[in-house]
Amino acid sequence: MPEAANIADREALLLRTAEEVLLPLARLCVARGLHFAKAEELFKRAYVRAARERRQAAGNDAVRDVSQVATATGLSRRDVARIGADLAPRSLQRMTPATQLLTRWLADRSLRHRNGHVRKLPRQGPAPSFESMAQSVTKHVHPRSLLDEMLRLGMVRLADQGDSVVPLPVRVVPEADEARLYGFLAANVGDHLAAAVANVLHRDRRHLEQAIFSNTISGASVPAAQALVSAQWTHLLAALVPALEALIEQDGAAGRAPDHRLRVGLYAYHEPLPALPGATMEPSNADDPKL
Repeated sequence: MPEAANIADREALLLRTAEEVLLPLARLCVARGLHFAKAEELFKRAYVRAARERRQAAGNDAVRDVSQVATATGLSRRDVARIGADLAPRSLQRMTPATQLLTRWLADRSLRHRNGHVRKLPRQGPAPSFESMAQSVTKHVHPRSLLDEMLRLGMVRLADQGDSVVPLPVRVVPEADEARLYGFLAANVGDHLAAAVANVLHRDRRHLEQAIFSNTISGASVPAAQALVSAQWTHLLAALVPALEALIEQDGAAGRAPDHRLRVGLYAYHEPLPALPGATMEPSNADDPKL
């Protein structure tokens, strides 16, 4: 029964993988007091949506949709009908004028000192100034209102008795706006996971999804490692944003439809290694090629 064994092995592997992926989400739900019954309902909704997407991708119409989705998911027909009638189209994350302005500011090489630090800008006046950049980003929000919003979110601060504006790149994810914090969590992690899942399902590398890792670094070295990653993100941002804006302009000039979306991200995570019963930390092998 080699085929049955392969199916069982694949299911066991999938279950272990799903548990690892779900654990961080469970931590968030427990920390925020979301009980399992509500999370279970969300998982049912995700199953129904995924099964419908799979049927649509295969060119199947809506005939016998409830029966087919119930069979594919293991949910009852009653649950599928109830959930399916209430599923709304997924919403896309939109870049706000504040985020767009800060991203453009951080990515502009002409607005950097020789040491790489981002320059502060005069609050008003001709380019380069905060006022001129705000007007280039949007004509629908007054520069003063945009500045107030960025100050509230901790994206910038004032200097020189209020005559200059200084960017705070560590605040690109605004701590003062909980709704947008959750929005970034859903969009960034969702797209990262979607890329990895698509690569597994299609057995190819259609999406870039790579990582380097080390199990032998000390806690004392983590801040230096984080600084290195932040510096790499600064370089990536400065290179990618102008290049992507140029591609978008080329699309418009060529009359190509804007029918795709793209997200590029970088993350770093660290935590203490679990303490194993009776285990002691040993120095790593200097000849080991792994980090």
